[in-house]
Amino acid sequence: MSSMESKRPWQRGLGRFLKEWVGLFAFAAVVLVSRSSLADHYQVPSESMLPTVQVGDHVLVDKRAYGVRVPFTTLHLTQGLPLRGDVIVLESPEDSRVLLKRVVALPGDRVQVKDGALWLDGKSTERSHAADSAVEVLSGQAHALDLSFGGGPDFGPEQVPPGKLLVMGDNRGNSHDGRAFGYVERDAVLGQVTGVFVRHGTLRWISVR
Repeated sequence: MSSMESKRPWQRGLGRFLKEWVGLFAFAAVVLVSRSSLADHYQVPSESMLPTVQVGDHVLVDKRAYGVRVPFTTLHLTQGLPLRGDVIVLESPEDSRVLLKRVVALPGDRVQVKDGALWLDGKSTERSHAADSAVEVLSGQAHALDLSFGGGPDFGPEQVPPGKLLVMGDNRGNSHDGRAFGYVERDAVLGQVTGVFVRHGTLRWISVR
């Protein structure tokens, strides 16, 4: 009689149960590790980044963009800086909420914000301006600003400290950002937003820059 045949029915049932649950736990572990270190998604809760992203948008976040993080920690195996203009998710320095903002200044930059317009090292980043909108260029890439609520608080001029970033919303007059809570640590960055994949409940792809 084989060993399988010699097992009682409850033993065989227990074996199948354990195999199924081990597989389920292994799958769950892979998903959790991937979300912690590789990629994740995020639903936009506010209008602070209009017109780039809208309330309710689901965005894809690349967590490998600035280095590989040890799963479930803030430790990085490799680490790099975002580019000026990158849209990122980060932990708020005020209450650890996850925020979605644009990186506007890097360590060493001389930065100033006047009436919602950004100046870096004494040069304006604005390329056009209308009554309620503007176009800003960072790292050679243009993005639109919403100025329907004005430009928001002014900032600077001052130099960004080592290891710090200045982040702001594209909806300059309706964004609680670095002008209020100050510079953020590089380690607070969770990943780069690469695009919108759900808008108004419909699957689509809108690249974010």
